[in-house]
Amino acid sequence: MSNIARNGGISGGACGDSGGESCGTSLFYKNSASRSSATSVSSYRRRSSWSWSSGIFLRAYLTLLLLLLHQKGSIAVIWEDWWTYDGISGPAFWGLINPDWSLCHKGHRQSPINLEPTKLLYDPNLRPIHIDKDRVNGIMTNTGHSVIFYTGNWDEENGGPGGDPESTLGGVGRGSESFLGGGGGPGGGNGGVPGSSSSQPKTLVNITGGPLSYRYQFHEIHIHYGMRDDAGSEHTVDGYAFPAELQMFGFNSQLYSNFSEAVYRSHGIVAISVLLQVGDLSNPELRLLTDQLSRITFSGQSAQVQRLSLQALLPNTEHYMTYEGSTTMPACHETVTWVVLNKPIYITKQQLYHLRKLMRIEEGNDDKEYQKAPLGSNFRPPQPLHHRVVRTNIDFEKSSHCKATMHRDMYYKANTWKNQP
Repeated sequence: MSNIARNGGISGGACGDSGGESCGTSLFYKNSASRSSATSVSSYRRRSSWSWSSGIFLRAYLTLLLLLLHQKGSIAVIWEDWWTYDGISGPAFWGLINPDWSLCHKGHRQSPINLEPTKLLYDPNLRPIHIDKDRVNGIMTNTGHSVIFYTGNWDEENGGPGGDPESTLGGVGRGSESFLGGGGGPGGGNGGVPGSSSSQPKTLVNITGGPLSYRYQFHEIHIHYGMRDDAGSEHTVDGYAFPAELQMFGFNSQLYSNFSEAVYRSHGIVAISVLLQVGDLSNPELRLLTDQLSRITFSGQSAQVQRLSLQALLPNTEHYMTYEGSTTMPACHETVTWVVLNKPIYITKQQLYHLRKLMRIEEGNDDKEYQKAPLGSNFRPPQPLHHRVVRTNIDFEKSSHCKATMHRDMYYKANTWKNQP
């Protein structure tokens, strides 16, 4: 066990100081119930241990099925229906199912990752992350893959989401133009996702600061969780998985006109990761989301959420880790700047219970094989780092009790180098 695990955590200030985080409340915290990194990694390796011949067989099977669909006159293929989080359509095979998803298999900047405290690089130039205080109205939807919240208006007449469609990362819609479905290109069409009505403009919430050089506009929230408390988060910390993870996505509104365009482009997307720990008292804004879970039991169901504060969803800390990565579901676009906050927010066992009752099938589905298929365990395992740098604004040298070592020599400083003879 590392020094960090033994001492309980990492603090941005002296442990116990009012200006810093206590060791026990940072993300770098392990207890007796924690899952070892060897367990999580070995589990992923078992899922990825299929031979290349299995991949060839899978491609041949899919090709044959597509030909049959074509001969029956059903040319449109809804790629969102072809991927899951388990079996031969799980994360290890995403890159083989659809050629447009090849980054899921071949990419070198994939997410999520395991955050190793001993390999973090302290960057004194990293600023605090900032999110506007405005409260937003939106829609929470069970997509069959995840729980997603996005800003939009509720149609009171129809009792459901209203407004013009707008693409989302989670593939809520079934449109052939959805970028998740492999159709459409940068700036392409929509994914059949309800968005905001032009007659009632949605509140725009900006994300700035941190490692970002541009202004990003909030777009949506994803919730990933497990069916047990020792698994569920996509990012892990020193091998330790949390029961759930909330991911807040935004797109670069200074360079690109919408999310669909930005997801294909450099510096296109920001993702703020908030890990969730079990506690007796939940984050109040998280309750606004979980109070609607009974309304979205089945895939495709939606519920209205009013006056949600995105800023209040974040933990009370300025410390974070950041790296360049990808979306964590197909097509695994490597255009995401990740910001993982160094403190969890809390979710109660009752809230987790209601999350775990969600199903990934549509209401009335008669397929007995999937009638009991839960939405939970919708997380992608950690991906290889491939020599990427994970930076942090946590200054370890100011911590008096939580001892951690890291290499932080600066070899290149402006106007200090000398010409070699």
